[in-house]
Amino acid sequence: SSPPSSTPTVWARLPFATRSKMGELPVEETAEGLEGLGDIDESELAQLEAQLAGAEGGEEEAAAVEEEAAEEEDHLAGVEVEEHLKDAVEGNLRLKRLLSRDEEEDLPPGKRRKLEPGEAQKVAKINHLLTKWQLTADAVVKHVCENCTLEELEEMDKSGYCPDKFNQWKSTAEIFARYVADLKERKMPAGSACDAVAAFKFRWKLDFSADKLLRALSHKDLRYVLTNYDGSRELNDIIEEAKLVDAERDNQTANALPDGEGVSTIGRFTRLELIDPLADAAVFGDANLTFAMKLARHRKALGHVGRVIATTFEDHPTLQERYKEIDESIKFLEDHFAEVYHGVDCTRIAVDERFKGMEGSLGSVYYNFPHSGAIQGFFDGHPIVNWRHENLMRLFFRALRSFVKPGGFVKVASNMGAVGVRYSYIVGSALENEFLHIETVPFLQWHLHRYGRSYGDKRDVYKRPDAKNNQSYNAQAADRDMVYCFCFAPSGETLGKQHVKLPPTLKTLKSCIDGPFKNLQGMAKENLANQLFKRFATEISGTHVG
Repeated sequence: SSPPSSTPTVWARLPFATRSKMGELPVEETAEGLEGLGDIDESELAQLEAQLAGAEGGEEEAAAVEEEAAEEEDHLAGVEVEEHLKDAVEGNLRLKRLLSRDEEEDLPPGKRRKLEPGEAQKVAKINHLLTKWQLTADAVVKHVCENCTLEELEEMDKSGYCPDKFNQWKSTAEIFARYVADLKERKMPAGSACDAVAAFKFRWKLDFSADKLLRALSHKDLRYVLTNYDGSRELNDIIEEAKLVDAERDNQTANALPDGEGVSTIGRFTRLELIDPLADAAVFGDANLTFAMKLARHRKALGHVGRVIATTFEDHPTLQERYKEIDESIKFLEDHFAEVYHGVDCTRIAVDERFKGMEGSLGSVYYNFPHSGAIQGFFDGHPIVNWRHENLMRLFFRALRSFVKPGGFVKVASNMGAVGVRYSYIVGSALENEFLHIETVPFLQWHLHRYGRSYGDKRDVYKRPDAKNNQSYNAQAADRDMVYCFCFAPSGETLGKQHVKLPPTLKTLKSCIDGPFKNLQGMAKENLANQLFKRFATEISGTHVG
């Protein structure tokens, strides 16, 4: 998608410039009812199902819409949040309602949520694919389908894809979820290293010849192009204009070395962390506070006057149990005039009193190796638990919109091959919320990479962090760790509601047959499903588990 019209201004400020029904019949009964009718045109069948799904209307539909709107207002009414911050927290509150959508299926037809425009067609397509794949009884596969867009479902239908139903190591749903994620990532920039020109080229859909021209520019000229190109004029015209502009000699860091090689010089700004010296910088999810300490030292050495706001998801007593040196770390940060906040959910800072008054003040934000927490028995990529990781990024970037100033940096470090918080969740969520992807830097090339990484959970009690070259953290290949860099470029337009991944319903959890459910039956399986459902509800409320 094209960046907003405010892109040039933002670059100039930078240091380097559902679940629904099909009639009244379950899918299984509908499929059985069609047996013996001979060959049926699939497109006609899809149209028929769509008509059945969207047949109800009139006064009942209008009443249902009003009731749903009132329900959303009730969710917001229960939380003290200022009017201009409601958008930042609405997605988080909506997840609570989505978790309870099991109850809708037990309601009479007139009381159920009505389908949104186009949703009936999606329901029909899901039913068509499940029947085609002979997976109508697999509730988890259906859950994955419900989190796809209609375009993605149609693309899978046309491609002839069918999930592997006979894999010895992974369930059909897990394989299918991986395929869907890969399908989305084919349309995004790669998760590996990506310099400023490559990111710019992808954003504007430029060709190889444009890439070659940009890479030949000096630092001054390339910065001018990145700042002023908005798609309304030919790229060659902007390049020629850049060559006619004299280099500014005003002692600003962004104007240093004007005749240097453009790509490498601009890349040094990102790697050396040359950020706004006056603006505050926030660090989220820094369990042992070692990264915040590294950042505080860095800012002090550069003579910055902006604060460092260090946050942890856990409360102080929990940190004292896991990190014996935590009180010393807090004292060090406070001696460097940093603020330290505990129990901070980065998706709910709009309702956190400690962030009141900070709107539009953050010049830099850091979130290293985000994760929603492991659930025993499931791999991070399993669709029963993976929705939590994607929603973490979507709600994180939506919350930041109210607090990051235009042109501010956001940097998220993660492994390019991570299956929990996939790189596409980070980049996609940022783009949805008007944070431009400006570069992807290898983590080991980042000036701030030498800090004591930790797991951020109970394992830290017996796996102590070691700040020397990250040698204590060997869970993944360090050469595949990346820092995904973004800048905030608000268009001034009101964005729609934040899209969130649907959580599995209680019925879906009870239908799961792999992971920790593999060898469970009867009451034991139902108890585990209830425990997981309760945990999901607790996490959505911002309470740490694990």
